[in-house]
Amino acid sequence: MEKCIKANETHLFSDLCVETVDTDRNMENVNDKNKKDFACDIFGEKWLLKKHFRTQTKEKPYSCVVCNKEFSQKSTLNMHYRIHTKEKPYSCDVCGIGFSQKGNFTTHYRIHTKEKPYSCDVCLKNFSDKSTLSVHYRIHTNEKPYSCDVCHKVFSVKSSLTKHFRTHTNERPFSCDVCGKTFSQKDDFKRHYRIHKNEKPFSCDVCRKDFSRKSNLKVHLQVHTNEKSFSCDVCGKGFSYRGVLARHYRIHTNEKPYSCDVCHKDFSRKSHLTLHFRTHTNEKPYSCDICNKDFSQKSNLNRHHQTHTNEKPPEDYASMLVIT
Repeated sequence: MEKCIKANETHLFSDLCVETVDTDRNMENVNDKNKKDFACDIFGEKWLLKKHFRTQTKEKPYSCVVCNKEFSQKSTLNMHYRIHTKEKPYSCDVCGIGFSQKGNFTTHYRIHTKEKPYSCDVCLKNFSDKSTLSVHYRIHTNEKPYSCDVCHKVFSVKSSLTKHFRTHTNERPFSCDVCGKTFSQKDDFKRHYRIHKNEKPFSCDVCRKDFSRKSNLKVHLQVHTNEKSFSCDVCGKGFSYRGVLARHYRIHTNEKPYSCDVCHKDFSRKSHLTLHFRTHTNEKPYSCDICNKDFSQKSNLNRHHQTHTNEKPPEDYASMLVIT
């Protein structure tokens, strides 16, 4: 097969024709019907020219027999077809995960080799794949090409737009197969699932206490550092937890957002409402393991248990009780 790489010729492309420009003679137009007789200086052989030309004509002669999606190249159709067949011919010899595309396998393998061949020319941070670098680069350019059709909020990553859009549709595609609870975000579902598996992958380096969420570990660490990042702007009291500050603040506002459905008594804390509600249901979930007497509050069980051990209650016991 002849290659058209000549010192005095240049081949130009348009949507309708291939033009050969001869520097020694007048320019000769080559009609679309004759384009198959030429090879591209850049792409070489005729078959590559044919594939390249489809990028100009938008021709997609290969169609999926399952979903009818069309493709310009047969190789792309073959890769797509694996979505339907679940075929994963590329397997990682380290962890055993299978992949339908060689490119995805190559990118995955860099997790094991720690290879990061793509580097940001602004901050020099390295990445294992080019697409992640492209997304990262938008931090520096502040580019946000994805826009919400409903509220017009913009995002730098398409996946972030997809997650955000569920706030409008109330879609919850992730469902727990244990309790049936549904979630709009996969990360929220994964964190929830740890409740059933009792999985706690985050451990405190100081006291070795384990947590199911990284954010909970971060908050817990303040117990050891005595850090109190959250401060009341009324009395100045500091707190390690944002939630504790929020509850404390209700002392100043006298806010009681939790109301009993039976007697309509209001409470500043949900836990206080839960305890109070047992006066209506007569629920007593705490039982003495010595005499089997039942109690509605754990603090009352602890107080009772001291009658068996002859242990004196703490001086501030009264402050531990919840008035219902």
